[in-house]
Amino acid sequence: MTTLSAALLLFLVMDPLGNIPLFMTTLKKVDPKRQRKVVVRELIIAFVVLVGFLFLGQYLLQILHLSQTALTTAGGIILMIIAIKMIFPSRHASLQEDVEGEPFIVPLAIPYVAGPSAMATALLMMSGDPTRWANWLLAVFMAWLASAIIIYFSSYFARFLGEKGLIAIERLMGMLLITVAVQMLLTGIAEFVGESLNKVPA
Repeated sequence: MTTLSAALLLFLVMDPLGNIPLFMTTLKKVDPKRQRKVVVRELIIAFVVLVGFLFLGQYLLQILHLSQTALTTAGGIILMIIAIKMIFPSRHASLQEDVEGEPFIVPLAIPYVAGPSAMATALLMMSGDPTRWANWLLAVFMAWLASAIIIYFSSYFARFLGEKGLIAIERLMGMLLITVAVQMLLTGIAEFVGESLNKVPA
């Protein structure tokens, strides 16, 4: 996986366009003069969380004794579920949370930007090849920056694309993500079969 493809994958998982309505609804009760500051603060917190999980997540895997094959397969399943929800969203499963006053960390930074799926993707990248940590850090930054720009100017994107435009783009992102998920799942299965055959005595 190249740095660009990793950044694109993480960008799709973060789903900034799908988060626009969530951000706008959550910020309605915040003083308009503070909304931009709140968004910037929450975006920075989300970036710190993603970077922290990028570097610390692999140690969690070591403690749990999880193999790369298991992680790849699980990552494919997780991305598949995320993609299906993007293509066929359910109002009953909405991430929208009622927040009194000014939100802090929850729900804007976590889980809207740095959600479980984004953390899992960052962990998957680092565990695949820890020696390329600089590439993965750059990928996280690129995906975060692109998402941050979209979210910061969410009101402009909402007016320009409209509700139907946002929905259409999110469906397209879901289709791309489900293709990646299938590839990861097949790779995990192939690795498992290969490992099993190698353990069979000749």
